[in-house]
Amino acid sequence: MKEFNYEKEIEIDPEALDVEWLQQASLFLKYSEAAAQARREVDRLKEKLDVVRAKLDKEIRENPGAFGVKKITESVVSNTIAIQEAYREVYKELIDAKYEADLLGKVVLAFDQRKSALENLVRLYGQGYFAGPQEPRDINIEWERRIKDKMAQSKIKRRMRRKNG
Repeated sequence: MKEFNYEKEIEIDPEALDVEWLQQASLFLKYSEAAAQARREVDRLKEKLDVVRAKLDKEIRENPGAFGVKKITESVVSNTIAIQEAYREVYKELIDAKYEADLLGKVVLAFDQRKSALENLVRLYGQGYFAGPQEPRDINIEWERRIKDKMAQSKIKRRMRRKNG
């Protein structure tokens, strides 16, 4: 899988909503195509695994001694196939391809959520949400301040309980 920077591209700059909207469709398409290609690779590897399985099945049945098989049963043939290096290599490739396809599928969902987030941010902007106080506010600092206040309140309550208790 080619390298993608979806963790960075999923981020939204609330100061540039117009630019974010201009990029949204192309980013969604980029990852949708990548997800489709990943699913195609999974299908291709499933087919390849079936071919390897069929060839090994035939070889085992034609020459069981070469595989250390004394008596041919479906179970023995199936188990013997599963431990052959050719089968295991393709199976590992299939597992990796499934992981990539699943991940890219989730990335596509995340970009769909990004679209919803952009829609909501534009609504908030239109309603004057970002027009607030003249002094710029840093949400991270405010959040940290709230956490510190809660921790301080909790500490005071514990001390009061000890003192009264």
